[in-house]
Amino acid sequence: MTSSGDQLDVDLLDRAEAAVRLSATDPRLALGEARAVLDLATGAYGEAASVALRAAALAARELGDLELAGERLEEAIAAGRGFPRRVAQARMSLVTVRAQLGDPEGGLRLADLAERDLAGADLARLGVQRSVALILLGRHEEAIRHCDRAIGLLDDDPRFRAGGLLNRGLAHTYLDQYGEAEADLAECARVARSAGLDHVAMLAEGNLPFVAARRGDIAAAFARYRAAEATLFGFPERLAVMRTDFAEALVAARLPGEARTLLEQAVPELVAAGAQAALPGARLLLAQAALLAGDAPLAETTARTALAELDAQGRTAWLPLAREVVLRARLAETPAPPAAHARDAAAEAQAGGSRNAAGAESLVTDLVACADDLAACGWPGASAALRLTAAAAAVRLGAITTARPQLDRVAATATRPLVRWHAVAIRHRLDGDLDRALAATARGIEAVHAPGGDAGPRDRDVAWDAELRVHAARPAEDLAAFGLEIALDRARRTGDARTVLEWAERWRAVVRGAAAPTSVLHCVLPAGAGLLVELVRRGDDLFAVTAGSEGCALRALGSYQAAVEATVRIRYGLRRRALLDTLLDTLRDAPSDAGDLPGVVDEGTARELSALDRALLSGPGTLTSAGSRPGGPVTVVPTGALCTLPWPLLPSLRGRPVSVAADAAAWLAPRPGPAGVPLVLSLAGPGLDHAAAEADMVATAHARARRVGATRAEALRALERADVLHVAAHGMFSPRGPMLSQITLDDGPLMAYDLLTARRIPRLVVLSACDAGMAHAPVDGAALGLAGAFLDSAARNGDAACVVAGVVPVRDDEALTLMTLFHTLLAEGRSPAEALAQASEKTAVPGFVCFGAGDEPLVAR
Repeated sequence: MTSSGDQLDVDLLDRAEAAVRLSATDPRLALGEARAVLDLATGAYGEAASVALRAAALAARELGDLELAGERLEEAIAAGRGFPRRVAQARMSLVTVRAQLGDPEGGLRLADLAERDLAGADLARLGVQRSVALILLGRHEEAIRHCDRAIGLLDDDPRFRAGGLLNRGLAHTYLDQYGEAEADLAECARVARSAGLDHVAMLAEGNLPFVAARRGDIAAAFARYRAAEATLFGFPERLAVMRTDFAEALVAARLPGEARTLLEQAVPELVAAGAQAALPGARLLLAQAALLAGDAPLAETTARTALAELDAQGRTAWLPLAREVVLRARLAETPAPPAAHARDAAAEAQAGGSRNAAGAESLVTDLVACADDLAACGWPGASAALRLTAAAAAVRLGAITTARPQLDRVAATATRPLVRWHAVAIRHRLDGDLDRALAATARGIEAVHAPGGDAGPRDRDVAWDAELRVHAARPAEDLAAFGLEIALDRARRTGDARTVLEWAERWRAVVRGAAAPTSVLHCVLPAGAGLLVELVRRGDDLFAVTAGSEGCALRALGSYQAAVEATVRIRYGLRRRALLDTLLDTLRDAPSDAGDLPGVVDEGTARELSALDRALLSGPGTLTSAGSRPGGPVTVVPTGALCTLPWPLLPSLRGRPVSVAADAAAWLAPRPGPAGVPLVLSLAGPGLDHAAAEADMVATAHARARRVGATRAEALRALERADVLHVAAHGMFSPRGPMLSQITLDDGPLMAYDLLTARRIPRLVVLSACDAGMAHAPVDGAALGLAGAFLDSAARNGDAACVVAGVVPVRDDEALTLMTLFHTLLAEGRSPAEALAQASEKTAVPGFVCFGAGDEPLVAR
């Protein structure tokens, strides 16, 4: 016979267990039900109270309050004394909460305690919980094994089955097993949705941007991010984690501006949610993004905060990773000795390297100590890379005797060929043997693309994963830059400009992730190639390598920073001119002195342009070398921020066909020549008075042309059909996140990242839009923005393309005037660069630049 007390106990226990199940689908209702049980379950009803407290904890976890969840689970453990299974279940739930609060090792200890009193499906559920802690600790293969065992036993528990698939998908992603990852995440979403677990399905879909970005499919990553952001709205902690994961992949893809934008949203949300485990990683990524973007002070401050958080959480294995970012930021803020660029490394070695050693000793010592700590904590790849950085810093700062033993150790022990050959190359340079140094550097670059080399299937160890997540170095880029530096040193002795050009091109290829180009030492230049002017820099020293029919020449151009500052002033003057012209259109009756303002601005800008021309072109005789014919075509390959300079306005280039390119590939390639009558398509975006007239003009200027709709779908379709696409629309450049630059169309923006999936790019794209040609080059060869996105898509398809775009605001009536003449000349058989030069000269409309392969006509004359 059952007493009324026993029946109440059974009823309360049933209600508490129902609240546990409900917490996954309706956490607020589950929380209310758990409170109702707790109001009744006093004294003798400890088992029901323990289960109800666990239900309240799970509901709090779903609502993003990790700290409250942890408190309720501790209470559930205390209330369940005498009921070992209930205590074990509470500990099982606490495993994930403890891990996400920043103590994954503690979570694993709880799992060991819980395992003794669990059986059957509960043991499988514990395996899913364990996998969370293991992933946070970088033990991804162990996490997969636990999920493998659990998933097959959880057919009757869709909540934990979906969780196991989600965790296994993440672990596969960290191991670069992208097919398996996407399959697990898709199955997780299916299982979760069929069980009404929409938020779990959203989590699975929210991880798809991370997988796509890690795979290298940035366009798909952004598209999936937009979809996931909408579905996770209302779950701020999970949205923040998704943003952090996506930002991690963007940092690895050399998109620090875009990553920083996401992380500056994610970090406050993680703080508010109490997500202590995720917070230090997000801060480290923010520090790395800031460092890659050149903001070393922010990088150091943010990394120090992350270091303190990791220390407080007892995550000792991760401390040297955070310390590494701090030290790299310090190194970035440390100036080189003034004479370092004018002195051979061998001479430095002979001088004993004692100069500047006192100032450098502390930083170099800290770098070496951190490399030792990385090795001790199980991060061998990161350790070797930082030890190499320490040695290179010692060389740069004059502490040669400190550098040599570190270089010897890296050369003997580094597992990655690229890092090992870099150390060997530095040793040869210190010995004064530049030829052997250059040969070693070439061997390291070749290893990047060799089967099984650094760019082959990645080592399945946590060291590589750590480098991808928080490592501020890019070893292949660093080695290619070192090769360019050696080539410049060598050219000072031998006058060998071709080797400088070859290494400049290798450096740019490595930045893009492409194979190093074939040697240009003995290439036959294509007919009609004109003059190549490729700019390179070493520190603040700026050089031009020119190549033409009579060979190569190297010219020293002075200060890079001075040229950048002049570019900023020129751009400001041109922007001010456009603003004042627009203002004067509305003030036609203003006093006469107002009408003089544009002339004053133009005069000041003209002086700046003349001064910069003397520094870069006319003064050093850049355009008179290498057999350049007067007035012939010129291809300029700029460096850094000089990609934003309106090059055709420099006096020495005015009226000449000028193409601005990210590398010399198009200049070196054979010219295909016109291929029949080109299909020309045009579109007009909203909000511009003259856009429709401009699009109609284009459609009448060519033999085979028509206007298409200004929607995203129509624009993307036009990309794959047209030989020439003309876009008359507002453009916006995003300097903090260049891949977020956009063109405004009728149904929303066409983003720069949308272009990365295009299967074909027209031979010529005209962007008659403000700032559409602006680019941000974090490193040479990787100019980003709308024009860069078009050209990169074409290059990936093996095609050469040209983009004509503005680099400063242009009034739409002026754009119509310029483009009318430009298309007339284009239809007559001029090349895009030649047509733009003549149209700009005759209409006096400045600010448009021809990017990419602009010296080949589309129509036969």
